[in-house]
Amino acid sequence: MGAMPPDTSDGRTISRADGWQTLRRFLPYLWPQGRTDLKRRIVVAVVLVLLGKAVTLLLPYSYKWAIDAMTIQGHPAAMLAMAFVLAYALGRFTGVAFDNMRNIVFERVGQDATRALAEDVFARLHRLSLRFHLARRTGEVTKVIERGTKSIDTMLYFMLFNIAPTAIELTAVAAIFYFNFGWGLVMATAVAVVVYAALTRWITEWRNALRERMNRLDGQALSRAVDSLLNYETVKYFAAEQREQARYAQATRAYADAAVKSENSLGLLNIAQASIVNLLMAGAMAYTVWGWSQGRLTVGDVVFVNTYLTQLFRPLDMLGMVYRTIRQGLIDMAEMFKLMDTDIEVRDVPGAPALVVRRPTVAFDNVVFGYDRDRTILHGLSFEVPAGHQVAIVGPSGAGKSTIGRLLFRFYDPWEGRILIDGQDIAQVTQTSLRVALGIVPQDSVLFNDTIGYNIAYGRDGSSEAEMIAAARDAAILPFIEALPKGFSTQVGERGLKLSGGEKQRVAIARTLVKNPPILLLDEATSALDTRTEQEILATLHRVSTGRTSLSIAHRLSTIADADTILVLDQGRLAESGTHADLLRRDGLYADMWSRQAAESSDLEQAAE
Repeated sequence: MGAMPPDTSDGRTISRADGWQTLRRFLPYLWPQGRTDLKRRIVVAVVLVLLGKAVTLLLPYSYKWAIDAMTIQGHPAAMLAMAFVLAYALGRFTGVAFDNMRNIVFERVGQDATRALAEDVFARLHRLSLRFHLARRTGEVTKVIERGTKSIDTMLYFMLFNIAPTAIELTAVAAIFYFNFGWGLVMATAVAVVVYAALTRWITEWRNALRERMNRLDGQALSRAVDSLLNYETVKYFAAEQREQARYAQATRAYADAAVKSENSLGLLNIAQASIVNLLMAGAMAYTVWGWSQGRLTVGDVVFVNTYLTQLFRPLDMLGMVYRTIRQGLIDMAEMFKLMDTDIEVRDVPGAPALVVRRPTVAFDNVVFGYDRDRTILHGLSFEVPAGHQVAIVGPSGAGKSTIGRLLFRFYDPWEGRILIDGQDIAQVTQTSLRVALGIVPQDSVLFNDTIGYNIAYGRDGSSEAEMIAAARDAAILPFIEALPKGFSTQVGERGLKLSGGEKQRVAIARTLVKNPPILLLDEATSALDTRTEQEILATLHRVSTGRTSLSIAHRLSTIADADTILVLDQGRLAESGTHADLLRRDGLYADMWSRQAAESSDLEQAAE
């Protein structure tokens, strides 16, 4: 195997989000180009918000007039009070109706924005380089996406239907209080609201730091759990269940401690908010009662002030939760946008044409490459694979064999030199067309957690059942599949764990046959198998390689002795090349590797006897 890329992940998460920048990034999803239906829904929702708020602002007047009418004796006054009471009840119902109609109209907008953003993130992740996916833990990445997308709908609801209407209501209540009671009550309410908002923001900012730590520890616990379960067999091999449980318990305990601090800080926030609200309520009610005692205000004015303040502080009671949710949502979204902003290491050049393969030749022209700038893997490597030939690449561990496969599929671009297929530089053509022309049977064939049929048909989008069956037959796995009770509908389990190594390899071969590529890469495709299975798979591979250009990366030399050409790598350079017989006569590196492996095989046979 070649050298693996270094782990460049620093494990840090975003500490503070630039809220306005994040909102600007999100606005195009909320107001999408070419979607007049969604824009119309937003306008209707805004109108319903304004209508609902207008009804809410009129309710205290109905309540006040009903109370004032009740202070007058007589049938007309009673009827008038009854009318105002009914109007109050109707107004409350109408407000609720407008709010829910607004939610119904807007739901499609929020869900569509969430869907579009989630799809863009998913597509972006598949465009990122292999280096990124080797460095980042899958559990952490999926958690970032989950938190980021889930926060969108909640944030939209609070910003459009809580903060904006509350600002409208504050302005309207200030005007109503001024015309009815003068500047005194307006100023008292304004001071209370400002202190309330400032205190809420200060405490919530402190809580956000605790929340970010919770997120980090939550992601760590999840990634440890996923990593441990994916390596279930390795854990069992080393009897490390207690060790894994201890690592997971350490992460969950740290998360629990952070969660306790976060919830306790919420209690402190609620107490502070309640103090301000009730101080204002007591002062405003006392001022109204005092005005009534002097004959300046009516009994209804007491109810009037109480109703307005209750309505005003009902959404303000949620201000801490709303502010925290929006701040946390911005942090989660910013972290997701940070994923989207990760540099795409391998890009198509502008206007890149599709690769056209008439003669499937492969050539490396003076290729220099390394995963890290201070460690070069390939030093000016040059070789050519003629069309229809079977060429093998061998060499000691760390010689750069598997790196050749990664470069050929363009998971990375070389630092210097070119890689040519049918005379075309693969860096100048589209990656999709390049990978359509290449097939691979890797050492570790990872399958999707689906059916055997799905995994075989995955080789080419739109492949028919007949092609799937033919590929299974050519890969010598059809008799095994037909013997299964569910046949092609048999589930293979996560990463194909329900199948043996040989069965997984045959499914991978069948999947590549469905793709039907002109160029085939065999990356140590049999090194993880027992000798008997290896011989069966080799015979299958030899058969399916006929008529194709194939490049075999091998560790055991006996598996590639019949190749048309054998390339011997040593420390990223081409040391020797030729047929098996030529290289043995040359008595160089290949001959030394052959004799060593032959001696090891002889020792194993003697030990077995």
